[in-house]
Amino acid sequence: MPITAKLDEFGKPAWIALTVLGFMVWWPVGLSVLAFTIGSGRMGCGFRGGQDRWQHKMERMQSKMDWMRSRMSGGPAPTGGFWGQASSSGNHAFDEYRNDTLKRLEEEQREFREFLERLRFAKDKTEFDAFMNERRNRPETPPAQN
Repeated sequence: MPITAKLDEFGKPAWIALTVLGFMVWWPVGLSVLAFTIGSGRMGCGFRGGQDRWQHKMERMQSKMDWMRSRMSGGPAPTGGFWGQASSSGNHAFDEYRNDTLKRLEEEQREFREFLERLRFAKDKTEFDAFMNERRNRPETPPAQN
């Protein structure tokens, strides 16, 4: 069993202990263990990996857009904010520009979401087609004789 699998069984405390021991032995060893644990996602930080990473970013952006929309409309912030603002800035031209800009950004966000969905679908279809081709092209294995 590889050492990484064994350490994964013990969880984060084992990785932290290995990092500390690495620093105690020789600082480059500790630094490399630290870089490995963060880079591989074993500490729950750093690179999250592919689709999950972009999904997380999109969710964060959506929550920020919702917060901004509620602030612009004069309602309370969804996170429990208490600054009540009027829906109008007092400048009709600016309010119109702001509303047009928000609508444009929402439309771009919707288009981007649709693009990501098409991209995910294309990737999934490509992977599935490759799997099916590999499965079709593999040689027949003779039944095991006992």
